[in-house]
Amino acid sequence: MLKIRLQRIGRHKEPHYRIVVIESTRGPKSAKSIEEVGSYNPKAGTQTLNAERITYWISVGAQPSDTVHNFLVRHKVIEAPVRQVSVSKTRKAKK
Repeated sequence: MLKIRLQRIGRHKEPHYRIVVIESTRGPKSAKSIEEVGSYNPKAGTQTLNAERITYWISVGAQPSDTVHNFLVRHKVIEAPVRQVSVSKTRKAKK
């Protein structure tokens, strides 16, 4: 099954992410992606999405991750409710 998800490419403490289409059984960093369809810079708060290619991959059967799904809803690429993304255990422990 194909997934549309984030792939980290930034240096230590400088995160940048690619939004890629990749086989779900492969690791996000170790495997080559099928196609890069966007990017996300959390420090600057910028997101770039190729809406045409994303809608194509979704029509073929690719499933977006929860975070990517929320990006697509905010940019009005898809019409759906926002998904609740769980907070990691380390963040819960710090709070």
